[in-house]
Amino acid sequence: MGIALDLSLDRMLNYHGAMAVPQVVIVGRPNVGKSSLFNWIAGKRLAIVDDQAGVTRDRISHLMYEHQRFFEIVDTGGIGIEDCDNLTEEVEQQIQAGIDTADVILFVVDTRQGVVPLDQEVAKRLRYVDKPILCLANKTDDPSMDPMADEFYKLGRGKLLRVSVHQNRHRQDLLDMIVGRLPPETTANAKVAEPLMKVAITGRRNVGKSTFVNTLAQADRMIVSEIPGTTRDSVDVRFELDGKTFVAIDTPGLRRGKSVRTDIDFYSTHRAQRSIRRADVSLMFFDATQRISKVDKQLCKYIADEYKPCIFVVNKWDLVANTMPTERWVRYLRDTFQTMWYVPIAFVTGQTGKNVKALLNHTQNMFKQSLRRVSTAELNRLVRKALKHHPPPVHRGRNPKVYYATQISSQPPTLVLICNQPKAFSSQYRRYLLGVFRDQLDFGEVPIKLYLQKRAENDQRDDLGSESRAK
Repeated sequence: MGIALDLSLDRMLNYHGAMAVPQVVIVGRPNVGKSSLFNWIAGKRLAIVDDQAGVTRDRISHLMYEHQRFFEIVDTGGIGIEDCDNLTEEVEQQIQAGIDTADVILFVVDTRQGVVPLDQEVAKRLRYVDKPILCLANKTDDPSMDPMADEFYKLGRGKLLRVSVHQNRHRQDLLDMIVGRLPPETTANAKVAEPLMKVAITGRRNVGKSTFVNTLAQADRMIVSEIPGTTRDSVDVRFELDGKTFVAIDTPGLRRGKSVRTDIDFYSTHRAQRSIRRADVSLMFFDATQRISKVDKQLCKYIADEYKPCIFVVNKWDLVANTMPTERWVRYLRDTFQTMWYVPIAFVTGQTGKNVKALLNHTQNMFKQSLRRVSTAELNRLVRKALKHHPPPVHRGRNPKVYYATQISSQPPTLVLICNQPKAFSSQYRRYLLGVFRDQLDFGEVPIKLYLQKRAENDQRDDLGSESRAK
């Protein structure tokens, strides 16, 4: 089974994946079996499967390990569905985010129903997506139905593979084809050019984002030029600071959902979200003279959901510095965004440039944190110490146990703990482990992805236990 993480010690220690865990995203119209396919590939029931269209709304992901490669399989909502709770736009945003971040796309169609107009709409939408695409003719239950799937060739999107979730047909072929289309791994010995840091300047309207970007253009030793962004509806500002090159993405200011009444407002929201997704660090701007709004909370949630490093930037501080201590705003932010307690806070005056240089230096540090890796040996020592200091509670008469841990990716730092029963580790205990990692490792201010996976039957590694017995 592809889900078995049966890594040997040598393979785990020598594994050097791409910067981020590759994303394999499932798309298609409603009721073609996307969620069933997701569960089938994952080897466990994770997504809700129902005959009613529109059950899946948010993206659902699951970590896979196949042919010595990690990747995340991602389920999305049906393209073209009119949501019964008026959440069509939100579902659509989730689908587009999945397409934008995908490394491989699985375009699912239904052999029994054949090509329908909505399949053609999905194919049209994927026409200009420059990523590997597999067209999966689902519900092709036996070879006699194979000719029925031939008509999907006219969609012209990706390699056609006939599969059947119900009959467990061609699952391994599908996994082989997925792995064969993942982006190449970056080895430890490969010479990689110093990456360009992209910074998204986010926030609601009139918090001083554009003024901040203009200040970057006017600061000493900064050279600025406007270049087209990677998407057709944004412009990036490239600048140099102390001999290093950066890109600032000035995102549109957002309104509350009730105020989004025009196409321009609607696409502004999409632009801002897309900018957050492709940025390395987000600077979330607040107006020191204004209260935190619902739009601020929505933006912060989106940044957190995308696992993006973030700095809370309280702008226009010169207007209140004489009447309000910084501690007051710090408490205000911490109380409002309790799940983002690790996010640094900066106080600046964008118009004059006060504290801007220090903010940019901290932004560089955040970027470096997101790129850092910890060795398997060091991580195992830390996990062993954390478990000893605060053991997980007994679950259904069994002691939860972690056998070993490893970091499989960066941007964001992604950690996998191989254990005997993942469900025994409560959300509270997982938060405890994340707190330990933040306190003890070199990426304490950036989001961390944590996976707990059950050990495969043929995997007898127990690094935590073996080392403790040796002592």
